[in-house]
Amino acid sequence: MPLPTDEKILALSNDLLQAFENIFGQHPGFRPAHAKGKLLAGTFTPSPAAASLSRAPHFNRPSTPVTVRFSNSTGIPVIPDNDPNASPHGIAIRFHLAERVHTDIIAHSTDGFPVRTGEEFLELLRAIAASSDTSKPHPWPVEVFVGSHPAALAFVQAPKPAPSSFARESYFGITAHRFSNQDAAARYGRYRIVPEAGNEFLDDATAAAKSANTLFDDLEEKIAKGPIKFRVLVQLANDGDVVDDATIHWPEGRTVLDLGTITLTEPVADDAHEQKNIIFDPIPRVDGIDPSDDPLLELRAAVYLVSGRRRRAAPEQ
Repeated sequence: MPLPTDEKILALSNDLLQAFENIFGQHPGFRPAHAKGKLLAGTFTPSPAAASLSRAPHFNRPSTPVTVRFSNSTGIPVIPDNDPNASPHGIAIRFHLAERVHTDIIAHSTDGFPVRTGEEFLELLRAIAASSDTSKPHPWPVEVFVGSHPAALAFVQAPKPAPSSFARESYFGITAHRFSNQDAAARYGRYRIVPEAGNEFLDDATAAAKSANTLFDDLEEKIAKGPIKFRVLVQLANDGDVVDDATIHWPEGRTVLDLGTITLTEPVADDAHEQKNIIFDPIPRVDGIDPSDDPLLELRAAVYLVSGRRRRAAPEQ
């Protein structure tokens, strides 16, 4: 995929990557955010209802191979899994449609996003970096930012309980997409990735007593015993709902459609090398699923691509 030609998006992408580095330090070969992760492989099997929403290939075939990455938040590759800063956790799903043809879902474990635009996100990251010296008097720059941005305050205050497992947590798509079926009927929706085993969370004391690698050790143990399954859902917008602002939640009463099941069966071989090379894309780039006009989409795609190319160019660890 070529780099975007929009110089403003490229400049903002580089500024964001520098801001991540200012917060988390330099870690060549790793992602600037969600640096600690693991890949599993399996298949996606669509539900009977999936084709009614979209004509995308993976919703209309018996099954499609997938690669799924689970991750902790932050750009620190060794962040303990039970550190509160490791949340929101991430999931990235690649549907392998053909040789070198794919589409992705990227989601995290908090429903929503703290800002609407890339410029606001850069302002937030810079405020976080400027608040690293906790000996300074309040209000810190990040407190000023959050205090003047209600969506950021809501995101910070949203519950982020520690999961017992990556396989017992739900994940939410950040931005909306436009789904079109064979009859060209279209609906906007946001993905939700929900564990078939159900959600399970730990209290603070139990989480604090866990090991630094508890979630990733758990993944290895679970996948060795049998498949890990998730349902791919989509919350559908009604006419009049805002579809280009990641900070706005749609009412819980909106229709949620079950698109099918992801069944993970094995770890990906040569995990560290494959994690370094795979570059997920928040823009669907497949017939039957189009991006909304959310301003975060093009920017996130650019950030992922620029950082991915840097990651690939770094020496092997």
